[in-house]
Amino acid sequence: MGNPGWDGAEAESPRAAHARNVLRWLPAVLLAGGVVFDLLTPSHYTASPFLTAASLIAAPLFSLRWTSVVAATAVATAVLLAFAHSAADRALSVTEVATVATVALFALAINRVVRRNYRQLATVRVVAEAAQRAVLPAPPARTGALRIAARYVAAQTDARIGGDLYAVQESPYGARVLIGDVRGKGLDAVEAVAVVVGAFGEAAEQEPALEGVVDRLERALDREGDRRAGLDQFEGFTTAVIGEIDDAGSGRLRLINRGHPPPLLLLPDGNVRELVPAAGALPLGMGDLAAWQDTVTETAFPAGATLLMLTDGVTEARDETGRFYEPTQRLGGRRFASPDGLLDTLIADVTRHTHGQRVDDMALLALRRSGPGLARRGGRGDGR
Repeated sequence: MGNPGWDGAEAESPRAAHARNVLRWLPAVLLAGGVVFDLLTPSHYTASPFLTAASLIAAPLFSLRWTSVVAATAVATAVLLAFAHSAADRALSVTEVATVATVALFALAINRVVRRNYRQLATVRVVAEAAQRAVLPAPPARTGALRIAARYVAAQTDARIGGDLYAVQESPYGARVLIGDVRGKGLDAVEAVAVVVGAFGEAAEQEPALEGVVDRLERALDREGDRRAGLDQFEGFTTAVIGEIDDAGSGRLRLINRGHPPPLLLLPDGNVRELVPAAGALPLGMGDLAAWQDTVTETAFPAGATLLMLTDGVTEARDETGRFYEPTQRLGGRRFASPDGLLDTLIADVTRHTHGQRVDDMALLALRRSGPGLARRGGRGDGR
């Protein structure tokens, strides 16, 4: 039957493509099976169920041209079989041909509706991808002595946008990094992501202290809540880790954790340290519930080490027995050639752990310190 002319909106997964390649032969099998059934059974048996099924199956799977070919073949087959049984009940034969022809017309109409929906879905996906890139731009591959990689993996295959976020910003005070997870889904979460990422880019550039950056993020979410008061409920609180890697030779790492899964520090010898904060804190956007002094956790960030920041889509991923994924254990004792290799390996490992049944998005940010220090503002590393 050749290529059925599938014109889906986007590339499919290998498993889906294989299933479609198998299904595309089903109309031909039904047409041939209908002829064999009709010729090998008594005249009062009819092949019309096979012929009508072929048209209906082709409608959502094939392009209009190939659906028309299947529909026309089904009608022509019904007519030829009617002539082959000319001595039988003509009224029954006419009824069968009319039934196959009517279903064929319905199949063409269904095909048009399905194709229109696919085009609309493709448009929505393009808009969503553009919005994702605008709200969550990809960080640079390198800044100073840091090599950087980031990934956003949606829980649902067709999803393109969500509430997880990351950002990297050069500043006069070193490289500043952010990873977070906004409560909720959909456009409300995306709006909160835009608020947090936008405020971070400005604050990281201007605030000399890391605590000041966090305070600016808190105030930005408060303003958004005030702006939307009386219009709809704003629940855009965000768990987050805000970090700073200074530009001195020591490469000290400073972190403030606001209720987020702790980052991991992968050392050159294969050991993995979980950077647990000294004191707990509420997420961003919940400052009206309590007041406290943000605590900065400071640690060494040696050359060759990699800082891995992640969201709870990783730490709360479960297998079929309900066992959580443990990145510290799974990554311990392993060495990775690059931040990109680390993230690709981690995503594949989480997918295996959950058998592809993730229930939450994953945002991942990996930063490897490859030199004795970070370049001052305005300096650019290799590959930029």
